[in-house]
Amino acid sequence: MTSYYSKHPQFYVAVDCIIFGFNKDGLSLLLLKRNMEPFYGAWSLMGGFVQNNESVDDAAKRVLHEYTGLDHVYMEQVGTFGAVNREPDERVISVAYYALLNINDYDKKCVEEHNGYWAKINALPSLLFDHQEMVEKAREMMKQKASCAPIGFNLLPELFTLTQLQNLYEAIYGCPIDKRNFRKKVAEMSFIEQTDLIDKISSRRGARLYKFNNNIYSQSLKFKL
Repeated sequence: MTSYYSKHPQFYVAVDCIIFGFNKDGLSLLLLKRNMEPFYGAWSLMGGFVQNNESVDDAAKRVLHEYTGLDHVYMEQVGTFGAVNREPDERVISVAYYALLNINDYDKKCVEEHNGYWAKINALPSLLFDHQEMVEKAREMMKQKASCAPIGFNLLPELFTLTQLQNLYEAIYGCPIDKRNFRKKVAEMSFIEQTDLIDKISSRRGARLYKFNNNIYSQSLKFKL
């Protein structure tokens, strides 16, 4: 007896991870330079196929861990990319996710083993398939989310200066921000706490270090609700 499912076409489901990092040079993207066929030497996002025993979300978390060695990373689904000819050899539908991580926290050995490299977001090489489209959509989503939620702190170290914080948001939005207005707004945010520590490495004079307090932020959300 022919099953209902056998009457319909079957194809692959994949996940692609758009992994953002941040340092003094701005936003960067973790890319894979393929050391296998097909498309040997081409640049792509880091991805893989969804397995029989996992959800799409779990597949994305697994791929992220395999390439960076990290768990519990901020991730958000970007969307589904399913153009008929998006890959030349097989029909593959991909669900893209963007991830935000501290560029100093990942497993460097793990990334090197997978032939991964950080590329500056404004100087990306040509990417395979529709990966450039994924990156552009992820950047727009990140901008929108950063305007209403403190997701940017996932890209910073635990302790940071206000200059680092401003540089981060300028990198996210791709434009300069008035320093006086920015610091005035930060001063109104109770979940950004000033510490007694001084940064003497990146600042000659020594800049005050701050930290993000998630508990205070969560309580402020409950109060608003």
